[in-house]
Amino acid sequence: MTAIRRPRLNAVRIGPPGRNPVVLVHGIATDNLSSYYFTVAPVLAAAGHDVVMYDQRGHGRSERPATGYHLADFTGDLDALLHDLDITGPVHLVGNSFGGTVAFDYALHHPDRIAGVLVVESEPPTVAWAAKMSALLAGSAHQLRDPRTLPWIERTYGRHEARLVRWACPLLHGTTIAEDIAASRIPNEERWRTLDVPVLAVYGDTSDLAAMADWLESLLPDCRTRRIAGHGHSVLVGTPRTVGPLMLDWLRTGHRHPAKAIRV
Repeated sequence: MTAIRRPRLNAVRIGPPGRNPVVLVHGIATDNLSSYYFTVAPVLAAAGHDVVMYDQRGHGRSERPATGYHLADFTGDLDALLHDLDITGPVHLVGNSFGGTVAFDYALHHPDRIAGVLVVESEPPTVAWAAKMSALLAGSAHQLRDPRTLPWIERTYGRHEARLVRWACPLLHGTTIAEDIAASRIPNEERWRTLDVPVLAVYGDTSDLAAMADWLESLLPDCRTRRIAGHGHSVLVGTPRTVGPLMLDWLRTGHRHPAKAIRV
């Protein structure tokens, strides 16, 4: 049996090693571990959590293979990382956007390794999700081949956003990520009804994804949602002073929530 070669991943670990581990999984293409490092990670570490964040394959300072971007590849990377770091007990997974989808998928296939899942602006993998993500990645790759796109992004959204998009170009143009996401394994809906781990889903109330909160609570056996007023998809970096304490409270209280959907 041939061993699977996994790409080298860049990881950062802060806080007391081995104590109350929390693993932070970032989003796709324009994201990397810095979205946690400069927002909620220091807050979690200061509260006594062993905080692990890493650049997913193809992102940040991690290796960027030409192929191998199915959802199962990202989930396998997470499993291998936990093994390499000798984190053997149940962990809390925190996932932002696509990182939350990876966290959902990992929890479904490794429920015994999970203490709880907290997702920000995310959804579990479905057939509709795979089609949407693949089309978004392919469309972005096509638009970024137009030399007018990056200057327009900088004028409209600023230098920082343009820099993130520029860093995403090698991933979008030089790998099979769009095709692989489309071809990813997708659990059927009944599988999700068996996910018996605590889930907290956080959404910006102006985000398109906020509309799925009720569906997610009806689908998962143990799921609560929070809506952050006045924010969209970038709620993690847009209001870390709200999201950080919310995460800490969730970790501290053992995931018990008095009401299902609460507007923050």
